[in-house]
Amino acid sequence: MNTMLAAAKAAKNQIAGLTTQQKNDALLAMADALLSQQEQILAANAQDLEVAKGTVSDVMLDRLLLTPQRIESMAEGIRQVAQLPDPVGRVLEEYTRPDGLLIRKTSVPMGVIAIIYESRPNVTSDAAALALKSGNICVLRGGKEAFRSANAITDALRAGLKQCGITENAVNLVQDTSRASAQALMTANGFIDLLIPRGGAGLINACVRNATVPCIATGTGICHVYVEKTADLDMAISIVKNAKTSRPSVCNAEEVLLVDREIAPKFLPMLRDALVINGKNPVELRLDETAAGIIPGTAAGETDFDTEFLDYILAVKCVEDVHEAVAHIAVHSTGHSEAIVTRSEQAKQIFTTGVDSAAVYVNASTRFTDGGEFGLGCEMGISTQKLHARGPMGLRELTTYKYIVYGNGHIR
Repeated sequence: MNTMLAAAKAAKNQIAGLTTQQKNDALLAMADALLSQQEQILAANAQDLEVAKGTVSDVMLDRLLLTPQRIESMAEGIRQVAQLPDPVGRVLEEYTRPDGLLIRKTSVPMGVIAIIYESRPNVTSDAAALALKSGNICVLRGGKEAFRSANAITDALRAGLKQCGITENAVNLVQDTSRASAQALMTANGFIDLLIPRGGAGLINACVRNATVPCIATGTGICHVYVEKTADLDMAISIVKNAKTSRPSVCNAEEVLLVDREIAPKFLPMLRDALVINGKNPVELRLDETAAGIIPGTAAGETDFDTEFLDYILAVKCVEDVHEAVAHIAVHSTGHSEAIVTRSEQAKQIFTTGVDSAAVYVNASTRFTDGGEFGLGCEMGISTQKLHARGPMGLRELTTYKYIVYGNGHIR
């Protein structure tokens, strides 16, 4: 670990000084290397899957799975990052003081960014691409479930860098997946300029509590969809079904459904038909007392409205109106993504003003909270805090700034 961090720190100036063309050429070479080493990556992934079977849910196995199509998508994500504007060197603000000093507030790389993540192999290539394009070094520490996959992906990415004459130390994978290595990154002052955890609540809370390096809280997603009494109910079913079932293992998936009591007798049977009776993967509905009086399901427990299920489970609560919906979200949300389905302009205004989350949707699924869907190419994570970055973290969120001041013999 110490050798890796020292090498990463030593490479900062080289990576920060790369031209836009050099970075883009390297990214395209990294994308090509992913595809040329596809067989090795799939073989490593097959080993990870074999070890994981029986220890994790089918939903989490799907999160771990790589296919030729998914590797192609990873490569395409890197190519998209290459096409994005370079975030480094932008003049954010420029002004001349009365004494003649010219002051330029200029974007610069963070330096060495550490990412601790769990069982999603595609994070490896996403993080490496965003870090390189923003002039940063990345130190990746994946989970044990996906280690072989991440290692094979990293080998391919480093081969692409080497082909372009760029130090392989721009992309690093920690070989130790124990808690000790995570703790070492959290406390690597002087080596790590920014730490980003991507995973469940346990990982994120551990980093926030224990990190002595700058840390961004990301990703735990107790996301809500609220169906207001004026909603188009067919639209609401479509949005809820997409938000819950399209990929339940990700942080932007819906975990809680709020429904106005006035429309609940009509809407909830439609919901059950769509998600339980006719769903490809039936969803377990955990119902509050009012909802349970309308449709069959599981009685909601004390913790169900505070749980990130990451599975085919949906907590359902009936509320009086938009004000109660906003109040419920304020207590139970993790600040990730919330949606309202409505035709009322007043309800839209109350909801979007009152809900304090990184992404707030009107008549759209929470599944859009994603760097690619927001036009960022891919993402380093979804920040649920407010300082420095909020929501999907793309290239600009991986830069900071410094003041460059031009004088002509000025003294104070």
